[in-house]
Amino acid sequence: MNSLSISEARKLVLLSQGLPAKPQKGSAYDKSLLAFKRLGYLQIDTISVVQRAHHHTLWSRNPDYQPQHLDQLVKDKLAFEYWSHAASYLPMDDYRFSLPRKLAIRSGAQNHWFKKDPKLMDSVLKRIASGGPLMAKDFESKLAKRTGWESKPTKQALEMLYMQGDLMIAERRNFHKVYDLTERVIPSHIDTSVPTEQEYARFLVLSFLKAHAIGTLNEITYLLKGVKAQVANALSELLESGEVEKIRVTNGEYYVRPESLALLNQRLSRKTANILSPFDNLLIQRSRANSIFNFDYQLECYVPAAKRKFGYFCLPILWDGRLVARADCKVNRKASKLEVLHLFLEHSLKAKDAFLAALEQELQAFATFNQCGGYTIEKTSTTPY
Repeated sequence: MNSLSISEARKLVLLSQGLPAKPQKGSAYDKSLLAFKRLGYLQIDTISVVQRAHHHTLWSRNPDYQPQHLDQLVKDKLAFEYWSHAASYLPMDDYRFSLPRKLAIRSGAQNHWFKKDPKLMDSVLKRIASGGPLMAKDFESKLAKRTGWESKPTKQALEMLYMQGDLMIAERRNFHKVYDLTERVIPSHIDTSVPTEQEYARFLVLSFLKAHAIGTLNEITYLLKGVKAQVANALSELLESGEVEKIRVTNGEYYVRPESLALLNQRLSRKTANILSPFDNLLIQRSRANSIFNFDYQLECYVPAAKRKFGYFCLPILWDGRLVARADCKVNRKASKLEVLHLFLEHSLKAKDAFLAALEQELQAFATFNQCGGYTIEKTSTTPY
């Protein structure tokens, strides 16, 4: 079994993720498409303290990214919305691999958080079939009781039809979903055959390792229900065929595609700082980020204010091949300023002056991306551990 140092493992992971971004030829839109395909999914998030996560993640890999690119990818039928480990944009070429979950929800083998109302679902579906794409607000539906968390029955019907595959998201208008019949959204050339269990498991393994370089069984099956045994079998078969091999890293054993090891011969930019989204593909699995990058991270917007260590929306910062800082950020739209409420430097950070010079450039670029004229840093500290 081959071995990698933790530094080599980090290099493989970062290069596979397209971080830091390298200069590329082509239009800004083409570069966004390439980054999207490299990642394999983009997690959608509604929090807008700074630019939303699905835009932020692509911008981190393509400095020329514009928020309208994602809408254009959907319009061009190169991307679609569905569930990965969470609500995501997925490559349209991978559409068939969304079918196992859809069919499981349709059959009742996998539960969804809304209960099915077949009569209402049929009525909603017929209205869209005859009248064209609609949003939830286009349906009148009253709640029997309002507590602040529930959604109206027609919204639940739309979501169930979407989750089981009858409807897709044709577009978003002011971030509101527009639902349409699947057959009117999906391109005619896309493979819609249901993958076998073996095909689906192979896809999960190979797509994860392509995007992340190295991975464990638990990481490959992160938040996916009922697939661990299938993926374990697929890994055994892929090991036997030589399409995957095991690699030992300082912190444990991982699976890797042999072709990914060639990335060790490429150069990793260590002078550029990258401000990352909390939902970035690189670190959405917090235990993996801790294991590989020794970066203990929690998004604290869901933590009571009195218990927060780093702030409401603290963004991890990549530099020199490591995660070396975090910044609690907020866009002040009225003042057109990106406010760094608190910058926390990791205790292990060396060459602080070089890092801060790189961060200055990144903060200005991030401010511009957030349609701000500039930025301020209100406080800087070093983490106590």
